[in-house]
Amino acid sequence: MRGKVVLSIDSGNTNIVFSLADEYKIVASWRIATNRQRTADEYGSWLLHLMSIAGFSSKLVSGIAIASVVPETIFPLETMAKKFFDCTPIVVNYKHAEAMGIKILIDNPPELGADRIVNVIAAHKRYPLPQIIVDLGTATTLDVVNKQGHYIGGSIAPGLNLSLEALYMAAAKLPRMVVGKPEKVIATATVPAMQAGIFWGYIGLIEGLVSKTIQELGAPATVIATGGLAPVLAGATKIFDYLDENLTMLGITDIYYLLNKRDHAKNIKSIKTTI
Repeated sequence: MRGKVVLSIDSGNTNIVFSLADEYKIVASWRIATNRQRTADEYGSWLLHLMSIAGFSSKLVSGIAIASVVPETIFPLETMAKKFFDCTPIVVNYKHAEAMGIKILIDNPPELGADRIVNVIAAHKRYPLPQIIVDLGTATTLDVVNKQGHYIGGSIAPGLNLSLEALYMAAAKLPRMVVGKPEKVIATATVPAMQAGIFWGYIGLIEGLVSKTIQELGAPATVIATGGLAPVLAGATKIFDYLDENLTMLGITDIYYLLNKRDHAKNIKSIKTTI
């Protein structure tokens, strides 16, 4: 018999990730393409089927937390939580960071994306300060936490796949292609040339942003990579100290346990992978 688990949901621009966590350890994950027209019944029937295959019953879910950067998905996901799991979910906002003692020191805290909030919360509890969190997804975001543990801002750039799609759409003779790691920058054919420009150009973008951020911060920082493309890019640069593919989902789980009065500092379990 499995113990109780928390269902964490990360609704992003490209995919929605559903993860089950048992005391800060991710025990199962599934993802589905983001579709703003998908209904609560579609989410629920799809998720329950996959959970059943993995040996999880809906009755094992003790609570649900949602972080979304796609407003249209929030209502159907909330409805799914209530209808299929008999749970009223927590929907992440900037006040959850402040509840954990992390001040949001930007001009307009409510505009900070839920994905960035949960990344900051998860990193704050697991890695040395100050920090730069690099989330490599649909967009690439850099988030900075100072030595006092407060969020002071960051930067946003188009994601690698978004850049690749823009190149394909704007240049009539260039083909659509997938991301690859070419060994050489000097290519002798069109597709390898595109791969070289996109991949190594993107590595240069990340390294440049991180270096400039450290310069402005005025002190060395722990640099953490996360997001769907992090495993692809992290091995091609020494700029990252840690690769944590579960950072976002762990941050959502952290919020659930905080609001349910768990002993956060005592129970938290780090999942760290040094580059």
